[in-house]
Amino acid sequence: MMRSLWSSSKLLISSVLTGSLLLGGCASTGSSLVDPRLTQSSDAQFFSKSGYQACAMGVGTGVLACVLADSGNKTVCMIAAGVTACGVAMGANYYLDQRRSEYSNTSERLQKYNSDVQLDTQKVVSRTATAQQVIKDDQAQIAQIKRDLASKKIDQAQAKKQIAMVDGNIAQLRQELDNMRVKVKGYNDVVQAERAQGNAPELKQIDANISKMNEKVASLQKEVDGLYSQRSAITLG
Repeated sequence: MMRSLWSSSKLLISSVLTGSLLLGGCASTGSSLVDPRLTQSSDAQFFSKSGYQACAMGVGTGVLACVLADSGNKTVCMIAAGVTACGVAMGANYYLDQRRSEYSNTSERLQKYNSDVQLDTQKVVSRTATAQQVIKDDQAQIAQIKRDLASKKIDQAQAKKQIAMVDGNIAQLRQELDNMRVKVKGYNDVVQAERAQGNAPELKQIDANISKMNEKVASLQKEVDGLYSQRSAITLG
């Protein structure tokens, strides 16, 4: 048992180190073309990276805490840190296996799924509030650029510079929406796997909460699409 745990921890640490090196080289790429509210706010890290990237960074922090802590079993601590950091972002099978190892009682495990879904839904809500502020300002910027182009106050080269951040914001939000949808799909896959083992009554509530999360993601998608449509109305050579 301990040999298995140790092997898992070594793999986890190896993944963290590799991921940290890769992320360190690309973390700032293009950041100057994205509104700071999307990169530096308290909710900036939840969906801005892929599941693997977010996991690597989160596990790195957790593993370091385990190494420094006076823990009787650092290996188990490291694995637990990985579960906490990664969640369903690392894939439904990974998440499912880890939760089943933690909660052998089906009812308790399903309650944990439900709690995780609700937590991620709140993250989507928080991120949407930040995105709405940025979108509103981008819409005003687009309208101003259109007026300035029409009145010849700026030329197309100047307009391109002014609208660059709008384009960067749209790209950033689309990436985050992709990551949100990955989470929604992951939770749906977990529910299907659990349902195959028996149609527990708690699954209905989890389904409802996943649907709520999906609705929030779809709502944000609509706002980003609306911003993109306004941006597309400006044709620059």
